[in-house]
Amino acid sequence: MTNTKYRVVISHGSYGNPQENWFPWLAAEIRKLGHDAVTPTFPTPGGQSLDIWRAEFRAQVGFLAPDMVLVGHSLGVGFILNLIEESKVPVRGTFLVSGFLGRLGLEEFDPINESFVCRDFQWDRIRRNAGEVHIYNADNDPYVPLAKGKELAETFEVELTVVPNGGHINASAGFLSFPLLLKDLQPLLSGCEA
Repeated sequence: MTNTKYRVVISHGSYGNPQENWFPWLAAEIRKLGHDAVTPTFPTPGGQSLDIWRAEFRAQVGFLAPDMVLVGHSLGVGFILNLIEESKVPVRGTFLVSGFLGRLGLEEFDPINESFVCRDFQWDRIRRNAGEVHIYNADNDPYVPLAKGKELAETFEVELTVVPNGGHINASAGFLSFPLLLKDLQPLLSGCEA
């Protein structure tokens, strides 16, 4: 066990908040392991834009650092990819859950998501800064086609973890906890590479 204390930052998505889904459970488990967990709140759907979320992240969390692990759900994935791309330093790890880039073809989401996910990313820089990457998508997500998860996994050159019958991997799909993610996260927090 290492004495290093890590900060795990959990970012919610559109129409979301830090108190929903498996976010409070994961934050509590991380704290039990002796690390910090931060769950910033971002304005959504009103006031939702990349610039505003970036400013909120800086105010609530600060800048990315080598002792950070980033966890994003849904649009939170696109958001943290933007942060990683802009960062001057790499983070320890990046965990992407129900993530996507580009439009989903859903009118309640596409306009407010656009500034986050509808552009060309500097993938060499993102791969260099992302640390160890894990990607999780379900095979029956009502919002995000599995192809979006496969695309992200191929871009990062990592294996996609498909969650069978997992929906949007949120509370309405029964996910008030996410033990699989915690299991993958623990080696990083203990100082052991997976």
